[in-house]
Amino acid sequence: MDALIAGYRRFRAGYYEQHSSKFERLGAKGQKPHYMIIGCADSRVDPSINFDTGPGDVFMVRNVANVVPPYAPDGDHHGTSAALEFAMKGLEIPNIVILGHAKCGGIAALVDREPGDAPTNDFLDLWMSVARPARRAAFKAAEAVGVADDRDQVCHLCEQENVKIGLKNLMTFPWIAERVKAGTTKLHGLYFDITKGELYRLNGEAFELVPPA
Repeated sequence: MDALIAGYRRFRAGYYEQHSSKFERLGAKGQKPHYMIIGCADSRVDPSINFDTGPGDVFMVRNVANVVPPYAPDGDHHGTSAALEFAMKGLEIPNIVILGHAKCGGIAALVDREPGDAPTNDFLDLWMSVARPARRAAFKAAEAVGVADDRDQVCHLCEQENVKIGLKNLMTFPWIAERVKAGTTKLHGLYFDITKGELYRLNGEAFELVPPA
């Protein structure tokens, strides 16, 4: 805890002092972000650093493996879906971004878990079951190029397929689909390679490298 408190003090004396008027404005007028990012809870991926954004710029949701569940108003607790609803109905955010990343532990666990295996966790297995279509697509793609026995390659493919599945699931939310069709909201898929610092953007069915400059 001492390290966090020390970090807060550096923030308060440095960044906050330099941008205090912006914080006051955000507190008085509220937020109007242009982007919602659904990213992974992984401590190695920090969207505010990756995209050099500041307070008020991004409405951020982080969960295990940046999973987006389909629309399911069934009376259960749905944190990511609730955030999507607030982003659309409350903030009218014009861009939703799903940010996947390399070396994702949640995806690795999904790849290693065979369909039909008994649950071994209270919550994680059920949560990651949302991404099973990405696992199937990854193994199919891996088999097509002869790398189905290469776990790292399958995980890499699954990480990217999970972004695609998430984008499809976003369109099951009626109030997102309506906005997309009306042109008021756009959906984007990104993939960040933490080992190389490279960003890839989904274009159609393929991820293309974003030039760093």
